Amino acid sequence: MPLNLPINNQKHIDGKGRLYVVATPIGNMNDITLRAIDVLGKADCVAAEDTRRTGRLLAFHKVNKTGLLSYHEHNELKRTPELIEKLKRGLAVVLVSDAGTPTVSDPGYRLIKKAVESGIPVIPIPGVSAVTTALSVAGLPVNSFVFMGFLARKKGKRIKQLNELSREQKTIVIYESPRRVLSLLEEIIMVMGDRDGVLCREMTKLHEEFLRGVLSGIVSNMQKRAEIKGDCTLLIRGYEKDEDISMESIRSKIKEELKTTRHNLSGFAKKMAKKYGLPKNEIYREALKIEQNKKV
Repeated sequence: MPLNLPINNQKHIDGKGRLYVVATPIGNMNDITLRAIDVLGKADCVAAEDTRRTGRLLAFHKVNKTGLLSYHEHNELKRTPELIEKLKRGLAVVLVSDAGTPTVSDPGYRLIKKAVESGIPVIPIPGVSAVTTALSVAGLPVNSFVFMGFLARKKGKRIKQLNELSREQKTIVIYESPRRVLSLLEEIIMVMGDRDGVLCREMTKLHEEFLRGVLSGIVSNMQKRAEIKGDCTLLIRGYEKDEDISMESIRSKIKEELKTTRHNLSGFAKKMAKKYGLPKNEIYREALKIEQNKKV
């Protein structure tokens, strides 16, 4: 049976089940393919991150489905063997996340890995993804990009990740919750400098918003709001080495600034990084060398 044909509720001819990885809307309920609706309607089981949310989507598209099963980060270990057993019995199983394409910062990796190891066909039903949606309207270079998903929750690990990204020349894409996005933006400016960026909020929904410009401007805009709502996708322009400002020139400027500055080195590096659009850690290292040489 060709993999691109519609499925039915009977066992497949070769006796093997099929795992369908189906992309669902990130906001607007109409952002779903006809093929996805067909597969959702004919599957024996739909493994959903949130059965209530998926249930509303199915009801909106008039898809009657009784085989809804929860599959999320807290029960992946337990559910994966159950779903693999269904697939081995020849059933068609659909994997969906709350929004967008499954496994892209969402549960599903364990199930897909186990299905592949078991020789079960895994079939993508493509559609919406917050990453590509944001990139398509960003106005930043998107011929190549780096997708980071959600950064580490712990500040120390997160700062380390940002330091590692500070010299990345490709456009950087990050997911963040509305509760933490403002502090993340401030950390990015501190570590990576005040670069161009785009904050995409509530994409495809009623209050869709795209804030473009230097990151400090986006921060200023967000600070004026009583509350920040909605899923956030942040895009940051990659590192661009300014050929007109050589490292020797920067060292000279650091020396001059250090003669009059009253800041500690960390505060000084933050100020200089923002002024010249360079990573804070690079300025800090140079300033530290200069200060140490004074003592020799």
